[in-house]
This record gives sequence, C-alpha cells and structure tokens, in this order.
Amino acid sequence: MLFPYKSAQRKIAMGLISFMPKEKEIKKLQKTIDLYEKETEWELFLWKVEDDYVAVIGVCHLANGDAELHHLSVNPSFRQEGLGKRLIEEVKRRLEGRLLPTKETRAFFDVCQDD
Repeated sequence: MLFPYKSAQRKIAMGLISFMPKEKEIKKLQKTIDLYEKETEWELFLWKVEDDYVAVIGVCHLANGDAELHHLSVNPSFRQEGLGKRLIEEVKRRLEGRLLPTKETRAFFDVCQDD
C-alpha cells in the first residue's frame, strides 16, 4: 500500500533511495530528501508490505498537471514481484496529468510498463 512520505521516515526513505545507481553517497541522499521535505512540488511515497516499507517513488509536479518521475526504487528482496508497476499505477491515479520518466528513471519505468 502506498503512503505519503513523512519526515519521521527519513532514514527509511534514504535507505530505499540509495538502491538507485546515482544515489549512493550520503550527502547526495540528504540533498534528495531535503528536496522532498522542503519543496512543495516534490512528493515522495513509500510502499508498505505488512510492517515494512519496501519501495519508494518520488515525483516533481509540473505546472501543467504532469509529473516527472525522479525516484523509483524497490528493496532487492522484493524485486521481480511487480511492485514497480504497482507503484507507477498508484501514482498515476493520483495525478491530474501524465507521469513522465526522467533520463535516470526511464529504463525502470519502461520495464514496468512492459509487464
């Protein structure tokens, strides 16, 4: 189930985002989380399975109602279960416009669309 990010989940979110290739360094992770906490157009969600948060998806809302997909990451223990696709579908339902991948998220986004 998808839950909006809260600052109390900072370490969990950072851990999940760190599975992305360009988000390994702690300073980069802190800047990324700061964006979601401080900028109103940036929105982060966590996916929970039973008692554990196992995936994260982050978007930046654009003025035209679309949103750019900036972060999408699933805990390795939960991969190959279709969670990426479910995350994308759930976020799309919440948007006024389209969900658009960035250069960094396109490959994962495309794989999730093909499932």
